[in-house]
Amino acid sequence: MARLDPIDPATAAPEAARALHKAAAAFGGITPNLTRVMAHSPTTLLGYLDFAGALDQGVLDAGVRERIALLVAEQNGCGYCLSAHTFVAQRSLGLPETEISAARRGDSSDPRIRAVLALASAINLGRGEVDDSVIEAALAAGTTEGEIAEVIANVAANAFTNYFAKTTGVDIDFPRVTPGEGAA
Repeated sequence: MARLDPIDPATAAPEAARALHKAAAAFGGITPNLTRVMAHSPTTLLGYLDFAGALDQGVLDAGVRERIALLVAEQNGCGYCLSAHTFVAQRSLGLPETEISAARRGDSSDPRIRAVLALASAINLGRGEVDDSVIEAALAAGTTEGEIAEVIANVAANAFTNYFAKTTGVDIDFPRVTPGEGAA
């Protein structure tokens, strides 16, 4: 049940309307419910969009970033984010269902991506406390130090949206995917 109502871009106050316009541009013309709820604080929405936009320009490709998002949403039990990122992984990136399911478990058929997901999992579950062996395994798999920095940033960005969606009870506006189902 939604705890905060989504803001209608057509009737939003000017500052919120500007932030929602930026959100629509970032999401290909749609304004997801998550951003419509974030617009209660235009600063929050703009900060999220700026951070996500910066990560889009990083060294991790979209497929790796989506796999991290799927893993973090699954681990954090966020149905909204899991639904949104499954939709993006399927429709925008064309990831096979086997890779989507594997990512939710922290796995991949690609050993380098598997090491990145192991790092992301350790960061998320350990709340930043990560054993040296996890970093060493990521480096041994060919992950660069810059990529490791971006894995940390992507985990944090996704944890933020997970927490925001769960705290506010935002209504899912994507085909529903339930954490804990289909990740086996």
